Amino acid sequence: MWGSVIFLLLSLILLIAILLLSCFRDRTTAALGHLGWRSRRRLRFLFYPPQGGSERPQLICKPSTLARYLLQHCGSLGGPCTPDWPWVDPHLQTLHSLVWPLQGRAIDFARDHLQLRDGGIVALDWAVGVTIRNWKATGPSSSSSPPVLIIIPNSWGRLTPHVLELCRLALEQGFYPVVFNRRGQGGCPLVTPSVQQFGDPSDLMEAVSYIRFRHPSAALLAVSEGSGSGLLLSYLGECGSSSYLTCAACISPVFRGQQWFESRLPWLYRWALLLYQKLNLCRYSTALSEAMDTDRLFSCTSLQQFEELQFCTGGTGTQSPLNWESYWERNEPLRDADEVAVPVLCLCSWDDPIRGDPRTTLPLELFETSPFFLLALTHWGGHCGFQKESADEDSGTHCWSQAVLIEYFRVVAEFFRAEERRSQGRGTPPRRRTSTLLPRRRRGTLQRDPPATDDIFNWHRSYTR
Repeated sequence: MWGSVIFLLLSLILLIAILLLSCFRDRTTAALGHLGWRSRRRLRFLFYPPQGGSERPQLICKPSTLARYLLQHCGSLGGPCTPDWPWVDPHLQTLHSLVWPLQGRAIDFARDHLQLRDGGIVALDWAVGVTIRNWKATGPSSSSSPPVLIIIPNSWGRLTPHVLELCRLALEQGFYPVVFNRRGQGGCPLVTPSVQQFGDPSDLMEAVSYIRFRHPSAALLAVSEGSGSGLLLSYLGECGSSSYLTCAACISPVFRGQQWFESRLPWLYRWALLLYQKLNLCRYSTALSEAMDTDRLFSCTSLQQFEELQFCTGGTGTQSPLNWESYWERNEPLRDADEVAVPVLCLCSWDDPIRGDPRTTLPLELFETSPFFLLALTHWGGHCGFQKESADEDSGTHCWSQAVLIEYFRVVAEFFRAEERRSQGRGTPPRRRTSTLLPRRRRGTLQRDPPATDDIFNWHRSYTR
């Protein structure tokens, strides 16, 4: 609780600073509401000129049938995504995604606690309904098999308003969202003296196997937010074509983990992330003291040192001490990028203040050579913000990234159905699929079919709000 309060106070301080800076830039803000949309657009371009001169996102990918199909049928991906004043400021966009409260809405979750093979516990929060001003809309019925959308929050475990809004939108659009909470995060208890490493997908593998066991006929999709993309990209790389996923997406991902930790974030973001993680772990300080130097951990002043004290030099989750370089050999998100076998759409903005300079943090060569990676690069959006001028016609959301994701998942599903019909029309035997719309799996990979028994999982369901 105190971590959320401090994080909110720091965010409010940054918000006030941004608003003061915006007022300083424009002395005529008092009359802004009387200007027409053309005048507001000229004002926006005066203070924040676009890089490249286009209001539409740039799609960077290797030419393929899927890429052409997305450009033809995914209107949100090729439509304008320019924000209105003052949302052109990347810090304001970032704060909006992190702390802006949901107006009049509450997501109802049902929680499954899943006990893992090593005794650890992760939590799966299933979105089962939306309460809007005393009116409640329930989720998919148990008799239906809607596509399951696995949502992976950021690596520090904060369930942001951006994620909650995505859950609401996905639920209203016919998906079944479930939020994956790591050990000791999101109210999930930490029962072992080990937390999850930045790019270790072992816990996620067991969670996905459990989800597939509970919903064997449903298509599985996945989306990650911010630094949580390191976990999703690692999972896709290690599992390859046996990931059980139809497709995936990453919002403002961190592609190069070691570089990101070694670079210095703006001081307010750095201190906010450190304080939130320290307050989240301090309740387990006694148990963690057996595996790491908690005194140094709670007094460190950099994200790199915080990560290093947890997992290197005898930190948790290691059978032998790791140094900083060997740790990232095991945890870099793109270490097995060549093994990814499902479409992955990455939404990034040029002005992301948390990811850093796009010229050094975006692996453009990967998107230009791999047929499975697609990059939608916008000029504005901040970190996981992407607020735009008008609401989307189909979804009603003002968030460009959320509208794109919902349409992207639908278009990819339609593409696979069309490819399957085309194969059957040519007389080619249809591919054997493990579940609806899932690509064929390879033999001898990390993921295997779970046994047809309920005894392999220990779980407990509770209802949260």
